Amino acid sequence: MDAARAHKLWHYVAMARFLTLSDVAETLNISSAQTYALVRSGELPAIKVGGRGQWRVEAQALEAYIENMYAQTREFVSTHPFGKGEEAD
Repeated sequence: MDAARAHKLWHYVAMARFLTLSDVAETLNISSAQTYALVRSGELPAIKVGGRGQWRVEAQALEAYIENMYAQTREFVSTHPFGKGEEAD
């Protein structure tokens, strides 16, 4: 994604309360199928709206998910240090 498109997306995210699954997928740089799986598993909270049941993710829920993933990553890195037990060359 080019810088102009990324800026436009983040401007949209900042202005919108709810995001489509496509918006979420683009923000996380993952596929729509992966986004749908996160929502269906409950890992990423979402609601269904309208007669056709379109999924929407609240922008704050996406930010909370991202922060949670940073915390999980920090925990993983701290308990699985890179090169632990390996001798330096």
